[in-house]
Amino acid sequence: MMKVSVLRGVEDVAVQERDIPPVGPNDVLVKVASVGVCGSDVHYYEHGKIGSFVVDSPLVLGHEAGGTISAVGTNVTSLSVGQRVSLEPGVPCLSCQQCLTGHYNLCPDVAFFATPPHDGAFAEFVSVPAAFTYPIPDSMSDDAAGLIEPLSVGVWACQRAQVAPGSTVLVTGAGPIGLIAAQAARAYGATSVAISDVNPQRLALAERLGFRAINVAQASLAEAGIEPDVLLECSGNGRATWDAISIMARAGRVVLVGMGGDTVQLPLSHVQDRELVITGAFRYANTWPVAIDLVASGQIDLDAVVTHHFPLAEVEAALQAGREDPAAVKVMVLPGS
Repeated sequence: MMKVSVLRGVEDVAVQERDIPPVGPNDVLVKVASVGVCGSDVHYYEHGKIGSFVVDSPLVLGHEAGGTISAVGTNVTSLSVGQRVSLEPGVPCLSCQQCLTGHYNLCPDVAFFATPPHDGAFAEFVSVPAAFTYPIPDSMSDDAAGLIEPLSVGVWACQRAQVAPGSTVLVTGAGPIGLIAAQAARAYGATSVAISDVNPQRLALAERLGFRAINVAQASLAEAGIEPDVLLECSGNGRATWDAISIMARAGRVVLVGMGGDTVQLPLSHVQDRELVITGAFRYANTWPVAIDLVASGQIDLDAVVTHHFPLAEVEAALQAGREDPAAVKVMVLPGS
């Protein structure tokens, strides 16, 4: 048996015992060491749904996970018991048009951790396909192993935005995704990276990481004197999106990463006059090896964004930490503690 943290309804979380999941011939059993709390976990906790995904039966949250392999399936030869790993939480069908053309992040039948009806990783053990399980070096922390997932979001956004040496990048939103995406942009060669937000504690962390911090509660982006050619919009805030697009350089590229309202207004004349390219970014594809290398080489510091740790018995406190503590950035759950 193992312990899991289960979301039973809106703001109703409890620790339960379940059977340790079986290991299929192509799977591995992972003892979970560390799991990041994502905004989607908080949204499910507070509202019981995200869009069309509704929690109508008990659900295990958590999809940013790393741990150690405890058992391997009979067909698995690439991994072994005792290896420390990072887990890619979405398993596509591998047979639809999107999968077959390499866009497996857009698979309509993906089974994704902590997205109803699929349980996530706030559990002592998870069983996952070996093909979506990646070894990490001993130098990488358990927290960083879990945070390869949000780093993959940043890597994918940078790839979508064609960040390259010489790029001038603005990141709106100094939350975990924004701070990690900014590090990814710098690793991809951006000459200048600025981060905007209204939270002074998070902006102070951005400065400690070496980025220009812009407090838009004190002065507008227009007054900041920047004209980025890449915008990574990580706030999900409609006003922040409008303001940032309004200062973009000609032929600039905008990637919408943050999840906010269902609609957003755009300064259309600015978009047209400057031929801005605006696109979305949905999760990631083929990013884990790159993301692991960026951390292992010291180009990205994931541990720097971690501010809180909670044991499995205190998942509810972990889900509330962001609204209870303005200094909270990345909150981690440690299922083994």
